[in-house]
Amino acid sequence: MAVISTSGLARTFMTRQGPVEAVRGIDLRVPAGEILGFLGPNGAGKTTTLRMLTTLLAPTGGAATVAGCDLVTDPAGVRRAVGYVAQSGGVDPTVSVREELVTQGRLYGLTKAQARDRAEELAADLGLGALMDRRTGALSGGQRRRLDLAMGLTHRPAVLFLDEPTTGLDPGSRADLWDLVRGLRDAHGTTVFLTTHYLDEADALADRIVVVDGGVVAAEGTPDALKRAYGGSAGASLQDTFLAITGRGPAPVDPTPVAV
Repeated sequence: MAVISTSGLARTFMTRQGPVEAVRGIDLRVPAGEILGFLGPNGAGKTTTLRMLTTLLAPTGGAATVAGCDLVTDPAGVRRAVGYVAQSGGVDPTVSVREELVTQGRLYGLTKAQARDRAEELAADLGLGALMDRRTGALSGGQRRRLDLAMGLTHRPAVLFLDEPTTGLDPGSRADLWDLVRGLRDAHGTTVFLTTHYLDEADALADRIVVVDGGVVAAEGTPDALKRAYGGSAGASLQDTFLAITGRGPAPVDPTPVAV
């Protein structure tokens, strides 16, 4: 059963110059426990799609369910089932890591005792134990992203949306975050929906990749399958494969397959 399912999901924005079709019909099926890399060039519609799937933006067409909850008729159910880690983060730099995590737990309806216990659990899982009494404004970039991840996991979501999670991190911090994401999937069966401009990140993390361009799905498949279909071999780079799929590089070896 698909944890995320969309059919013709669309979003049109009205501007002074007329309607702009940011997303023109996205069809997705994401099974439980999959790490999905959702890729696309700037303006392809990936951010708009992510915002719709997290209920931050209402669709203007199509249908979608997330964790069994309808995006339009049960947005509260969707929000209960998902965690969202935005690119920019959202911590208060004046409070401690402990205060931030406990407050997040309280916002999700936990009692004070439950929120404290959950904060300690998350700190242990994500390597924040020694930082609990440090102000969040004094954290390094990698530490802050781990805190962002912890906050997105407070309510044990079935689906975790990560929007450019490693932007600005050094290579070591990026590798640590990759390990944390894999651990979530392996230990808890969490479904991860990842957007990133780092193609090496998608190649390293994603079980499957969906490439969107012009508001529609241009190609989808495992990294190796996409490389074979569009790059010529499983040893091709994902960057060259991506450029071929989006028409910004050499034509695919076999232009027929769209889904592989």
